[in-house]
Amino acid sequence: MKKILTLFAVVGLIAFSSCEGPEGPPGEPGPLAEVYEVSNVNFTDNNDYNPIIPLNPAIFDSDMVVLYRLAGVDNGRDVWKMTPELYYFADGTFNFGYNFNFTKSDVSIYLDGKDLGSVQTSFRLNQIFRIVIIPGYLTGTGKSVNKPDFSDYEAVIKKYNIDDTKIKTIKL
Repeated sequence: MKKILTLFAVVGLIAFSSCEGPEGPPGEPGPLAEVYEVSNVNFTDNNDYNPIIPLNPAIFDSDMVVLYRLAGVDNGRDVWKMTPELYYFADGTFNFGYNFNFTKSDVSIYLDGKDLGSVQTSFRLNQIFRIVIIPGYLTGTGKSVNKPDFSDYEAVIKKYNIDDTKIKTIKL
């Protein structure tokens, strides 16, 4: 009798584990990579050369943030430089640089150097930045030969299918 019950149990487990129902409807798409542009960013003594850019809505802990500064225009195309971005004197000593850190609710962009008040105003005032937010599930954790060159803004927006014409703006 025990053998028959064991046999029914095994057959039942196999039968139930191989059952499959119809596929359900597709779920909502997950968050996609997005870009925010913030202009009129000023690095002054009043803000400790460290303007804080609010992120609304807040991002997830797993998200990746990449920051680019508009460094100029070449043949009608914007030139975006990834931060950190460093500048040196002619003798090779460090002059100043742009850097950043972020939390779930803001991006802190800061000017780094010894005498920040002496940095040319063209580098301190009315700067334009693009904040690229890439959801963690898109970046993956393993090694990949398909990782974009993050220093190349164009490669990043192509890799993450970002529509460069739909940039969101942040007003300071």
